[in-house]
Amino acid sequence: MNQDLRTFYDLTRRTRSGVLDWFDTLPPDVFTTVDESVAHGNLCGVYAHIAECYLWWVGTVGLGKAERDIKARGVDALREAFTEVDATLSEALGTFSALDKPFDWTSPTGKTSRLTRRWLILHPITHEFHHKGQALAVARALGYPHPGNPDTDLVDPS
Repeated sequence: MNQDLRTFYDLTRRTRSGVLDWFDTLPPDVFTTVDESVAHGNLCGVYAHIAECYLWWVGTVGLGKAERDIKARGVDALREAFTEVDATLSEALGTFSALDKPFDWTSPTGKTSRLTRRWLILHPITHEFHHKGQALAVARALGYPHPGNPDTDLVDPS
């Protein structure tokens, strides 16, 4: 397996850990109160969606696992969900071969796409950073800015 993908996912996992630690410092109502103007209802919902994205693309599409619906109600539940995500990524990184060999996948709606196993791993990572930026912007607008680095960036490799 490509070591670069392992390294990139480890940096992503470490970045997420810092965000989850910061979420622990927010008042619960800021983290879980539903606001229809916020993607996925609230900050917790955004991160549950991120976990579902990994589990769908890597777990369900890539590894053939059953679809998962994450019903997180707090940071501890998100940590549990991301433990499952980490295990799924570890399995994929240990078993996926021919990372760039295209294969056709048909969605539940009937649309066919040509994908690669590398894409199955990279898509949820880029998706996570997209939503991370949204979540941090929402928290900032609510008066709870992230205290520092990494804000929207990847952690340093050290």
